[in-house]
Amino acid sequence: MGKILITALLSMLLLADAGAQSVQAIKSQLDVRDKKALVNAEAYAKANPNQAEAWVLLTRARLQAGKAEAAVASAEKAVKLAPNNAQSQYWLGNAYGARIGEVGMMSKMSMAPKLRGAFEATVALEPGNLDAREALLEYYLQAPAIAGGGKDKAVLQAREIAKRDAARGHMAQARIHLHEQNPAAAVKSYEAAYAAKPDSDAIRLALGIAYQQSKRWADAYRHFRAWTKADPKAAPAWYQIGRTGVLSGLQLEEGIAALQIYLKLPRTGNEPQNQHAYYRMGQLHAKSGQKAEARAAFQNALKLDPGFKEAKDELARL
Repeated sequence: MGKILITALLSMLLLADAGAQSVQAIKSQLDVRDKKALVNAEAYAKANPNQAEAWVLLTRARLQAGKAEAAVASAEKAVKLAPNNAQSQYWLGNAYGARIGEVGMMSKMSMAPKLRGAFEATVALEPGNLDAREALLEYYLQAPAIAGGGKDKAVLQAREIAKRDAARGHMAQARIHLHEQNPAAAVKSYEAAYAAKPDSDAIRLALGIAYQQSKRWADAYRHFRAWTKADPKAAPAWYQIGRTGVLSGLQLEEGIAALQIYLKLPRTGNEPQNQHAYYRMGQLHAKSGQKAEARAAFQNALKLDPGFKEAKDELARL
């Protein structure tokens, strides 16, 4: 009898450990945007239907796969199981945010309060969730007053973010300045954010793009060149040197060379894909009057993505 009890306990421990490993494995797959995450998350949720975390993982996997409607369904299950869990509420807000762009106006009007409510519930449960606060800030800027929007509410969120993270507070303020159509003030906020956290690639990239948007070409080139000098494998910087050339019409050969380097570098799943690099390269060749090279670049883009409309249009214009 004792041996049977010990065997049963060991089996339970092994099963529990296997479940924990499955959760961690799925999280790791989600972090690297592995396509297997969706299949594994579906299986895990099916095996653990009463576990809120299982439905949260499935929501994340469905969002990565572009399945917004299904993500809403799984997120609603997570919240039903754990209404006082910040992650359940946070991913419900994200699911609504992805879905709201796919539905008609009447559905948008009914979904918007749910989206806002999910993120407001998140920060009530977890005040330090800055991702949720940034989502709320964006909602308050975009939504009309009748749907709970308002710049004053966005400003309050920016202040709360700044209390917890100075750099992200400056980034939030920059977003408000852009909403106010004040790009000069936005650039100053981006510069302050970068000064507060110079090791953040996300902030570094945002500042460079702000220079581009303000047509401060010399500053954009200086910024991205300094980045590549500090880190020769900084793929986003090389890509943006090429993009700056397209937008400005300046330093075209440098832009082409930068994109050639970009195509050879290892990258994360969040950076522009190769077809976009070829597309930008084609634009630079076209601006330089190099039609044959431009044609070849656009054709390379279309080999990778036959439905790339912009590349098709540029190729037709040559």
